[in-house]
Amino acid sequence: MIDTTVFSETSTSGKPRRRERRHRSLKVLAVLTVAWLVIDKAASIIQPASTVGHWRSHEGFESYRTAYDEVMATLPAPTRTHDVHTEYGAVRVYEWAAGNDASASRSPVVLLPGIRSGAPMWGENLIHWIGQRTLYAMDAIGDAGMSTQAMPFTSFDDQAEWVEQVLVGLDLERVHVVGHSFGGAIAAVHSLRHPGRVVSLTLLEPVMVLRGLPASTYLWSALLLLPMPQSWKDYALAEIGGVSVAEVQERTPMSVMIDMGSRHYASVTLVPRSLTDDEWRSTSMPVRIDLASDTSLAGGAAAADRARSLGMEPVTVWPRTTHSLPVQVAEQLGSELDRYWEQHDR
Repeated sequence: MIDTTVFSETSTSGKPRRRERRHRSLKVLAVLTVAWLVIDKAASIIQPASTVGHWRSHEGFESYRTAYDEVMATLPAPTRTHDVHTEYGAVRVYEWAAGNDASASRSPVVLLPGIRSGAPMWGENLIHWIGQRTLYAMDAIGDAGMSTQAMPFTSFDDQAEWVEQVLVGLDLERVHVVGHSFGGAIAAVHSLRHPGRVVSLTLLEPVMVLRGLPASTYLWSALLLLPMPQSWKDYALAEIGGVSVAEVQERTPMSVMIDMGSRHYASVTLVPRSLTDDEWRSTSMPVRIDLASDTSLAGGAAAADRARSLGMEPVTVWPRTTHSLPVQVAEQLGSELDRYWEQHDR
């Protein structure tokens, strides 16, 4: 394990504009999430054998790292940076330590990101929790970021094992786990495999595990696999996510980072599976579900109905939100999750 302190905290000048731009970037990320899931599924069908995620070239990685560092520089400076070695590869983890002895006694929080967004996606959320308890945000194995993959995944459920090995490596006995999108699916599977490690589970727009994607999403995403003009592909992305073509085409630090990752990182992520009713009912920890009202990639109202029927609480469908829920309701989630964690600390 390697511990270093990296990146500097930025001033608050221009913060409203940065938040608006990050909001738009993550809104487009919501669109790209589905597209990449479909592409990865198609690739897994035609790929002759399992491989590990990797950078296609050193130059491509350097382009991505420059963009990644630019986004990370907008986040509060982490207390420590860890590279935790697991059976599946090395995982980059950023830690923000609790502010005092009282907050340090509370169960820490682990944040699992959506696909292609890594630890930088939590910028708007971290500011509400830093100092209240220790926080850990990580880049996923098999995805663009500072983590590296050394062993192929044989199924999506293997994702639970690298998460567990990271928690063991950090000597974290019991944690609150929060996952968004693809990270929500990983968090759900990890909680099934290792329930004793999880104090509470919060899933923000978790893809596939409650409801599958609609057929129309696959049809639009299919255009991205064909040799079509970029303008047609941009239109397809806009239709998938309910955004404008201009939003798809806008360049921001976050969108540049995402673009560099999608261009230069060859991932073998595997598609999440829908969990059965019996699997959901077997969860022993409190499970909180937060879903979007508009263009939900997790199933929206139908997913909420299923979650409630399985006894999950609270289950919230946030009005006027999309798949980029964490940043859209960052302030509300900040206080709500802080109370939720405190309620279930033990």
